[in-house]
Order: sequence, then structure tokens, then C-alpha cells
Amino acid sequence: MTDTHFTADYLIETPLPLEKVAEIMAGEQSSGTFIRVEGETDDLRARARAEVLEVVDLGEIGHPTLPSAWLIRRGITTRPHRATVSIRFPIDNIGVNLAALASTVAGNLYDLGEVTGLRLENITLPASWRRRYLLPKQGIAGTRRLTGVSEGPMIGSIIKPNVGLTAEDTAGLVGRLCDAGVDFIKDDEISANPVHAPLSKRIPAVMAAVKRAEDRLGRRVMIAFNITDETDAMRRHADLVSSEGGTCVMANLNWCGFSAVETLRRSTDLALHGHRNGFGALSRCDVLGIGFDAYQVLWRLAGVDHMHVHGLDGKFAQENREVIESTAMCLSTLDDQSDDRVLPAFSSGQWAGTVPVTWKAAGGDDFLFMAGGGIMGHPSGPAAGIESIRAAFHAMKNGKTLEDAADTSEPLRKALEFFGKAA
Repeated sequence: MTDTHFTADYLIETPLPLEKVAEIMAGEQSSGTFIRVEGETDDLRARARAEVLEVVDLGEIGHPTLPSAWLIRRGITTRPHRATVSIRFPIDNIGVNLAALASTVAGNLYDLGEVTGLRLENITLPASWRRRYLLPKQGIAGTRRLTGVSEGPMIGSIIKPNVGLTAEDTAGLVGRLCDAGVDFIKDDEISANPVHAPLSKRIPAVMAAVKRAEDRLGRRVMIAFNITDETDAMRRHADLVSSEGGTCVMANLNWCGFSAVETLRRSTDLALHGHRNGFGALSRCDVLGIGFDAYQVLWRLAGVDHMHVHGLDGKFAQENREVIESTAMCLSTLDDQSDDRVLPAFSSGQWAGTVPVTWKAAGGDDFLFMAGGGIMGHPSGPAAGIESIRAAFHAMKNGKTLEDAADTSEPLRKALEFFGKAA
């Protein structure tokens, strides 16, 4: 790795010679097109063309994963091979421009006629260049400071029902959750600025409830208000959160885009909770889209402080292995000279029974464990739901099983009896 270039790693599928396709990828995303043109001098190529570093053949597969009219028109019916490809790009082609970086490492590559599958897996950036981007402003340390949780996992919940509550209803629920002992509460990703609970009313009402609870608890619960919107509106919403004493906002990353999130990051010191809903469209096919490793690198550059990784043994499609690997990526430093880690946020079907696998996967307690139904749906109410989760984590820390811990914790026992039937 040098200070003048960065690398991107791909998985590709093609019936054509692998090295030829890799060179097409490098040319397409730097100085070239399908034919050499006037002005594309040797000197320009030496300065601006991307370079293929490595191609590793992973073997032949039985049939193409995706159709290609380009191949069909040429009558190419050869069985495709899959391969990993590593390409090095000049930083000077991009400058400090996240949208241009994303366009370079992905962009038209997905539409190349030569491939029947292509997935961006990883991006490796020199530290000197990374530090010119925004990066997380609060991260793990800042989130702990703002929540007043100096050790142990942070326990969070989600406003349920997803939508439909008024601003006053939401404030009442937040007050109950604060009194129940939660550390973090977030809006659902589909509840941003609805007519029945506009942010202009919801933010002041909720923060009033949080402040009342703070008088009793001695700490301020972090609320991640979903301010997903167009860029100027997001900035206005964030300003309102800040003026009301809030500490966090949430954005649906894939629908706001890099530029909106970068603008938001520049305009506020609030913790930025990054929700990745829609990521499945980018990642569920094993030979199309973008892997979480590359995805989280890009969003760290935008300045996100928290990243969703889904949940272990949860309700979504991801295998536990993928969730575990995503957690490790969030907790790894990309730069030895600074703490640029982001807080991994577990959610989706989480409850006390998913605590053991989460504790093992995280390898420590720097994470946010969020349960909606696992707290709100506890048969004894939200306070018991939170206590069941805390009892489960306490059991893990002390080397006990959930069943042993349930002997001395009624909320945990009831959670195992109630949720265990649906797990």
C-alpha cells in the first residue's frame, strides 16, 4: 500500500478469459473505454490507468448466474468461471470525493457485458488519504460518553408500533422505556416525518420526556430520531434535535446517499446512527452487489458512528457467520493512528435468548443490542423485557447458562418461556 493508490477487491463471473476481463474492468473505471481513443497517450495511461494486481481463478460453474445480452449477441455459451480480482487505482483520479470513489470502485462495472456476475468485496485505503475524509465523529467512545454507559453492552429498543403513534403517544412510550432502564431508543426506519407525528412536534415532546426521566435517573437516554429526508430538511431536523438537547439522529443510508450523509455529518456533532435497510438488495446474491466489508469502509468515510449488522439467530436472511464477520469489521480500526471504529448495532428479532450467541460473537461489550418486540412484547412489560436482557448478559459475563440465571431472575424465566416458543 502506497500513499498514491488504493485497491479494490472483487468477485467476478465470466465465460471469457479472466485476465482479459480484469483488464477491461481496470480500463473502464479509469482512463479507458472499449477502444483506445485520441488523447489516451502512454503518459496519460501511466498516470491515470488502474492496474490489475491479481486474478485468482476459483473454477468453473455450471451456468451463468445473470444473463448478458452482450454475450448472447455474440453467441458465447462457454461455461463461466468465477475469480477474485484485485485492482489498484490512482488516488489522483478521485481527490477527496466519496461519491466519485464509490462510482470508481463500482459504477458501470455491474453493467459490463463481459460478466455474468460481479461483486465488490473490499476496499483498502492508505491512512493518509482516509484521514482527509470526515470519519466517525462520536464512534464508540463518544456514544458511551453521551449515554453515560461506561461499561457493558448498551441496551436499546425501537419505537413500536412502527408507525401510527402520535407525537404524544411516542413521548409517553419513550418515558416508560427510560424509566425501565433502557440506554438507547430509536425510531423505526419507516417512521421519519409522518403526518400523525411530525418531527417538529415529536422531537420536543420526546426530549421533554427524556429530560424528565433524566431528573430521576441521573443520565440522558440517547434517542436516535429518524430524520431521513432530503439534505436541507435533514439538517433542519438535526438542528432541532440539538436545540432540544438530543444526542443522536438516524438516517436510512441507502436512500439518503453518501452526499446527504456527508453534508449532515459536517453540520452536526450529534451521533449519527446509520441504518442499512435495503442492504439486502445490494448483498444477498453471492455474485452481485457489494459485501459489507466494502460497504462499511465507504460509510465510515461519510462519518457514520453506528452501523447496523442485523442480529444473530434473528428474523432476517443473513447467516450468523455474516453477522459475526460484519461485527468484527465495525470493531476493527482501519487506521492505527486513530480510533475510527463504529458501534455495531444488533437488531431484528432480538431478545434475551439471542444474548449468548451475541456475547460470543462480539468478543467484548462494545456493541448496541436492540430489541423491539423482545422488550415491548415481554409478558410482564417493557421493564421486565429490559431486565431479562440485562440478566442474560450478566449470566454470560459470569459464565452461567440462561437456564441457571433464570432461577434467580423472573423476567428472564418468563422471557425464555414466552419468546422461546416462537424462536
